[in-house]
Amino acid sequence: MAESHLLQTYKTKVVPLLQEKFKYKNKHQIPAIKKISLNIGLGEAVQNPKVVEAASKQLALIAGQKPVITRAKKSIAGFKLREDMPIGCMVTLRNQQMWTFLDKLLHVAIPRIRDFRGISPNAFHGAGNSTIVITYQLIFPSL
Repeated sequence: MAESHLLQTYKTKVVPLLQEKFKYKNKHQIPAIKKISLNIGLGEAVQNPKVVEAASKQLALIAGQKPVITRAKKSIAGFKLREDMPIGCMVTLRNQQMWTFLDKLLHVAIPRIRDFRGISPNAFHGAGNSTIVITYQLIFPSL
């Protein structure tokens, strides 16, 4: 599988610039993306368990990898939720699949969002993690 354009840019341009700017002595000190986790939480799965199956297929098309069905850890009577009921699905992408997805997200999907005003700087947490919420999955061309 060929290297993603984004990965090539990161290796050839971003890494040397970061190393020069922050005076890193070792390449392992340079910040890097380790993994991307995608998940869909489905509250309506309590009433209709088939919704999880449909969401799982959508996530598989978006990520290019089969998702894991997530299940409830505890029973919550107020939500009519029982322990071990399917309530969502998730995928963790690493290495080549991660870079391919990120490339697709940045260059194809995000530009298709209506009235997009950028990603909030508050989306980044103290440890360098980021959370982006996308409520409209049809921005991905694979759907």
